[in-house]
Amino acid sequence: MSEPIPDFYAVIPAGGIGSRLWPLSRADAPKFLHDLTGSGQSLLRATWDRLEPLAGHDRIAVVTGRAHRAAVEDELPGIPDANVFLESEPRDSTAAIGLAAAVLVRRDPDVIVGSFAADHVIRVPHLFEWAVRQAVAVAREGYICTIGIQPSEPSVGFGYIKKGEGLIIDGAPEAALVESFVEKPDLETAKHYFAERSYLWNAGMFISRADVLLAEIQAQRPQLHAGLMELAEAWDDRAARGPAVDRIWPKLERIAIDYSVAEPAAAKGHLAVVPGHFDWDDVGDFASLSKLNSGGRSDNLAILGKNARILADASSGIVVSNTPRVVSVVGVKDIVIVDTDDALLVTTTEHAQRVKGVVDALRLTGDGDVL
Repeated sequence: MSEPIPDFYAVIPAGGIGSRLWPLSRADAPKFLHDLTGSGQSLLRATWDRLEPLAGHDRIAVVTGRAHRAAVEDELPGIPDANVFLESEPRDSTAAIGLAAAVLVRRDPDVIVGSFAADHVIRVPHLFEWAVRQAVAVAREGYICTIGIQPSEPSVGFGYIKKGEGLIIDGAPEAALVESFVEKPDLETAKHYFAERSYLWNAGMFISRADVLLAEIQAQRPQLHAGLMELAEAWDDRAARGPAVDRIWPKLERIAIDYSVAEPAAAKGHLAVVPGHFDWDDVGDFASLSKLNSGGRSDNLAILGKNARILADASSGIVVSNTPRVVSVVGVKDIVIVDTDDALLVTTTEHAQRVKGVVDALRLTGDGDVL
């Protein structure tokens, strides 16, 4: 499985600030630019490295904000300029992925595009590669394909994909139609899904022929599609690109691709799924970051920070330190401490999802300098 797929192009949407990971993740240094696993690599670089065997160095595109261009290019030295798609402001995943598809299909009418978030942690890369290769085989048959993660526990933190009837496609023995998408459930429902085994976590990975993806956007969101096609027409003309982005991009509808494409395609029987058997985490909050870095043990204290100075006794949770201060943690369970030069967060893993509310409150109070 080491040869790149000749008709495949990987797209990495690298946007958002990861507000549930504040104050570690900021507008000028979002979570995909951080090493959150202690590997020595940013999440973006790790994403690139697992996609390169599938697409090749010259067929990976990154969609990111203008403010992050320099940081992205530092993380990915040698990325072709033509493969960096810059947004003037965030417009959500349909616009980001649709723009890349619209530009790439003009360069290669038969291209298959796959979208993979820049801020996920994936282990067991050969199983990831096998899932993607199956999904590309499914996409060649005209389906939009997603990769659903086989749940390891009854989680309430993810949306779910209901797997339907199996498909008979060469090179994709595990492929099935998607019966429906399900929003994040309560715990009892999640336990039911886990027991039934026909529900997969929705990891937001989509693989499709670019023309098929764009046709679905056109059917569901014609104005958004028209704007993307107008942008694509100007994109490879350096003189025309900037003015076109400034004029068109801010007016594009903000909507996640799950709602604009995946759900309608599932209702029409045009959406397929391949199960992913690899370890996956979207690092959505400090609770998941704690679990990721403590070996899954609830009695461990995870420590992140290149020069962190932590003294711990009979404690669990996570401490992230970007300062030279000594942080002492004594006799506390499931603690979350994030120490930066200009902001300090203290909470628990149970309340980790509420950190986003702190970010919203800081915006309202005018303390945006720490965001």
